[in-house]
Amino acid sequence: MAQSRVWHPFTQHALEPSIPEIVLTEGAYLHKADGSRILDAISSWWVVTHGHRHPRIMKAIETTASNLDQIIFAGFTHEPAERLAEALVGLAPAGLDRVFYSDSGSTSIEVALKMALGYFRNIGAPRSRIVVMEHSYHGDTIGAMSVGARGVFNAAYEPLLFEVDTIPFPAAGREQETLDRFEALSRDRRAAALIVEPLVLGAGGMLMYPAWVLTELKRITEAAGTLLIADEVMTGWGRTGTMFACEQASVSPDILCTSKGLTGGTIPLAATIATDAIFQAHYSEDRKKTFFHSSSYTANPIACAAALANVEIWHDEPVADRIAALSERQAAGLRRFRDNPRFTDCRTTGTIAALDLRTGSAGYLAEIGPKLRAFFLERGLLVRPLGNVLYLLPPYCITGNELDGLYDAIEEAGERFGSKP
Repeated sequence: MAQSRVWHPFTQHALEPSIPEIVLTEGAYLHKADGSRILDAISSWWVVTHGHRHPRIMKAIETTASNLDQIIFAGFTHEPAERLAEALVGLAPAGLDRVFYSDSGSTSIEVALKMALGYFRNIGAPRSRIVVMEHSYHGDTIGAMSVGARGVFNAAYEPLLFEVDTIPFPAAGREQETLDRFEALSRDRRAAALIVEPLVLGAGGMLMYPAWVLTELKRITEAAGTLLIADEVMTGWGRTGTMFACEQASVSPDILCTSKGLTGGTIPLAATIATDAIFQAHYSEDRKKTFFHSSSYTANPIACAAALANVEIWHDEPVADRIAALSERQAAGLRRFRDNPRFTDCRTTGTIAALDLRTGSAGYLAEIGPKLRAFFLERGLLVRPLGNVLYLLPPYCITGNELDGLYDAIEEAGERFGSKP
């Protein structure tokens, strides 16, 4: 086979010359060209919710594609986008009334940041600072990188990034330090927005914090007139146990970003959902107050139709029951590691489970990461550790037996690669 011309994401090709080819996706599995299959334990980077190629979503894509392809969304509209916007407003926390479409999680964050800065400029009280949480990750475009943690992901691009104010991660027993720092940063009323991943920081290491911290952060934003941006790109669509993680804190953000599970993981689409006040700040006969953002594929009709089918699945099928059952199984699966000295910090939030393997080094570039990935792949399992952090974030169709097999493999990995304190 000729050498591939493809440059893969987050892949060091000098160390990973062989890339498996997938020829079929179905349910919780990826099927390889050689006829074997791989259990997708991370939902293909956290996007697949109900399982690969859910029939209702695939049918919606087929039906819509027979009538519509891409339509310019500046000055035109179409039924899938209109219906989806109504559905999203109905599902989102109260007060989020306006839907702006884009293509990915990163672009939804860019949109949110621009909305926040534009809001304050247009009301005649410009603010320029963005407050972020330590260890956070919001994407790989310039604005999204700027509000994420500085490190190996973006060190080469530092000259492009803007400065932000950072609050510490609310680690167990140190939550008040986070709140005190944010309150201090809010006193001068220069902060336009606080952006957070609610309850779970994904790429930062599947770090988890309690809902009451998010509630308090929202209280501080309201007192300071600062906007709260909830990055629900990963945490939305049931991952934390509820439709959106913000629900568990009884919080309505000013802006909510969603992507990944929006179409059930079938096709790219993102939405940034904002309050009417933010929309009204851009609504004017003065064209300079226009919200100047778009992409060529904004509100792609086929993607919007896929998302609508996903919403209908949530309404018509027992998705909440599946999520509750998976959440219970994840919690039960982790219990076997609580007294295992080779692992530490066993944690779950909803359907997300994570634990740290004790090794000589930690962090995303820890040498154990590629070894663990290869170990699981040899067993037909797609588990992509964040360095020494092992996590399972499977589609909701995974069975109890399949999940048990994953935990058996994690236990074996601990025996092979882990060390005792």
